[in-house]
Amino acid sequence: MLNHVQYLISETNPGNLGPSTAEVSFVGRSNVGKSTLLNALCGHVLARVSKTPGRTRMINVFSAGKDRWLVDLPGYGYAVVPKNERREWGPMIEGYLTGRANLRMIFCLIDAKVGPTPLDTQMHEWLISQNLPWRIVATKADQVRSSLAKKQRQDIAHVFGLQPNDIAWVSASKGLGIQELKTEVSRLLTSQK
Repeated sequence: MLNHVQYLISETNPGNLGPSTAEVSFVGRSNVGKSTLLNALCGHVLARVSKTPGRTRMINVFSAGKDRWLVDLPGYGYAVVPKNERREWGPMIEGYLTGRANLRMIFCLIDAKVGPTPLDTQMHEWLISQNLPWRIVATKADQVRSSLAKKQRQDIAHVFGLQPNDIAWVSASKGLGIQELKTEVSRLLTSQK
């Protein structure tokens, strides 16, 4: 299903997006690798990747089939954009996440090497407070030395009250965990709610 994903629309006002049958979204700190992960899941360059944090500035929607969407949200935290524009991201992201009736899952991306930041835990707590579906995905797992990977995964899981196997441990550059996550995303988009 994810092999034929195409760009659909970019929007700053979630109210302008229109309805979908099913959608999943990706949130995380600026520079956590959201665009890189999306490209790996889809098997082709879909989202623009930049070394400059904060390149994603709008709600970017990609179609994975009739009314089935992957949604790339602006990163939170440090970004090389004007402060007034960055301030608008919070309401835009919150408006999207709380206003989508068919949002099946919010994939919360955490840098596996850095671990959860205060902004990551704040986002997680907010998602819980809003009773929204979430899943932790640790990106850039290849950057964690193999001798430390087990402990790092345990530490990340502990912060979120999870078991280590509850964390999707992925590396877009090495392909680690990508097929499993791809299967999960496809299932979420095609299953009946």
